Amino acid sequence: MAIQPITWVSVTKAARGVLTTAQHTLTVFGLSAVAVIALLYGNPDLAKQFYQFVAPEPMPVAKIEAPAMTALMASPAAAVEAEEVEPTAHDKALAGTKKQQEFVTSWLSKRYRVAGDAANMLVSTAYLTASEMKLDPLLILAVMAIESRFNPFAESPVGAQGLMQVMSKVHKEKFQEMGGTQAALNPVANIRVGSQILKEYVQRGGSVEAGLKSYVGAAAFETDSGYGSKVLAEYQRLKQVARGKNVPIFTRPAPATMVADKAAPAAAPAPAAPAPKVEAPVVTDVSSEAIAGL
Repeated sequence: MAIQPITWVSVTKAARGVLTTAQHTLTVFGLSAVAVIALLYGNPDLAKQFYQFVAPEPMPVAKIEAPAMTALMASPAAAVEAEEVEPTAHDKALAGTKKQQEFVTSWLSKRYRVAGDAANMLVSTAYLTASEMKLDPLLILAVMAIESRFNPFAESPVGAQGLMQVMSKVHKEKFQEMGGTQAALNPVANIRVGSQILKEYVQRGGSVEAGLKSYVGAAAFETDSGYGSKVLAEYQRLKQVARGKNVPIFTRPAPATMVADKAAPAAAPAPAAPAPKVEAPVVTDVSSEAIAGL
């Protein structure tokens, strides 16, 4: 057979054939993809199997258990002694059950929009610190909630720092064993020092209310502008949460307190009947029992 000469018409015809074939192929692939997507959308189990086949999950990495916070904060000798001493019934009760900590962690994580792992670390640290200092862990957490809303990097214009808004320049000697005031933004160090200051103020003032007033720096003033009431209200909510109660994560803000202008004298109002006050006991051990009547 004679070889036909290659002409422009034959080349154009061949190119059109290739383009037509490619167009038909793409159309078939497109229709097939649409059909597969529709099938996977209508069958979630099949979709899950398909995704596992396409992108298999990585092999789980072995989890390394971190040492206890008490071991990190104490000297090696103190840690050995702590392991040898059997905790008392009061210490066990103060530390709370694992379930109580889970309730508190979950609630705080939702209320203050804190990641679950971070909330768990902060709650665990508060409970461990409270057990060492014989302080109610829920009171520590309530102070953290009002002071910083669980932001470990919070800083105020006057120099208060961290979760419990500790004035590191004023209490710098308490940070010496933890590396100095630069540790004020370390969550563990901040909780430990803040709890120590809180307990000292409560013991010095003779009541939780007086201790909170000193903690916020209002000891020399007539009122703490509602700070103590906010902390104790949050403490009461946390007590209910720890008992497994269903406590709303959103609460209405307390009404604003009217403060008289001292510079403008006004007519003396009629004296109001004093509200009954429940006297809190003088505390040397700030435990749950010491503030149970609040």
